[in-house]
Amino acid sequence: MAFQISASHIRAVSCMSSSMPRVRSDFQRAGVKFKHFFTLGGSPGSPQFGRTPVASPARGEVDAAIRAHRFSTTTAAGAPRKFVQANGSSLPRGRSGWLGKFALGAALGASTAALVQSFHTGVITAMSHKINLGSAEGDWKETKAFLLSLSLEDRRPYYRTSGSVSLVDIPVWTPTAGGSEPSRYQRNQKLDQKISVYSGDITMLEIDAIVNAANKTLLGGGGVDGAIHRAAGPLLKKECASLNGCETGEAKITCGYGLPAKYVIHTVGPIAQGGVGEQQRRALKSCYKNSLEAATSNAARSVAFPCISTGIYGYPPEQAVHEALAAVREFLDAHHDKLDRVIFCVFLPTDKELYLQNLPLYFPAETTVRSKL
Repeated sequence: MAFQISASHIRAVSCMSSSMPRVRSDFQRAGVKFKHFFTLGGSPGSPQFGRTPVASPARGEVDAAIRAHRFSTTTAAGAPRKFVQANGSSLPRGRSGWLGKFALGAALGASTAALVQSFHTGVITAMSHKINLGSAEGDWKETKAFLLSLSLEDRRPYYRTSGSVSLVDIPVWTPTAGGSEPSRYQRNQKLDQKISVYSGDITMLEIDAIVNAANKTLLGGGGVDGAIHRAAGPLLKKECASLNGCETGEAKITCGYGLPAKYVIHTVGPIAQGGVGEQQRRALKSCYKNSLEAATSNAARSVAFPCISTGIYGYPPEQAVHEALAAVREFLDAHHDKLDRVIFCVFLPTDKELYLQNLPLYFPAETTVRSKL
């Protein structure tokens, strides 16, 4: 929807820039007419002029955007009003500033959504000066909202890792025919191109979500848990502290903060040092299932799992791999359209071999028929 505004009120929106009279003159020469968007109600000379705001859905959206992002203003004696960034410096003036661009876009009949986006972009620029992912002093809620609002490209300067591995650089596992054991599940070609086995550091993966093998406090620990907290920064611990822990088999999701991954999904695996029984098997399978549900509930389409419970928790890796693969296979059978990739991130060569050996049992290739000739 296009709209029109009065030239005098463009000056107000653009913070009374000294260049605005010339801009207004340019618009007038072009024959552009501006009417009643940011103006008060009524036309000049009418009894209602200057009294009642004009009802406008577009104005409501813009006003809401202004209130939500808490712009601050200062007025010096005899000086024009100007917007101030979070770091105290004034925003650019005139047509080069984002507020100036907002006013020009309004005059040219830009859509409401485009104008609100202009405000949003300006706020992101201002907020970026406040973000310090290496400090625990910040407000994790504001930081989370800020980071999750960014595009992938805009989020990259905030990574606290020395590098990252994008999804396109993670090879897809391809099922092959054959194998020493019969497949445990039927062929489902919709699941092709959805599985990867990756050897490396899970904190380097630039994907939607990585899974953390956490303890019940969610406040960090050793192994992959400690590595994820160190890479994400102290605000991850602050958000985790607000979650009131996590029970075995359950999963809770947080922002990734300084990680290349957008989200971290924390799950607590079973302790199996005294042996693996039905309770431990169900709990481990629930870790994978609940983690996938947390991911898809937050529109995450790529998820990476470590080897849950196989470290100090004592779950034998040769048994854990079957619970992991069965849980992922069953979830994808039901929700294959919600996920693009599930990555099994392994550290030890023996773990990688276990996955490669057993994947065909759960994600079989198409059966080939040999000719009798």
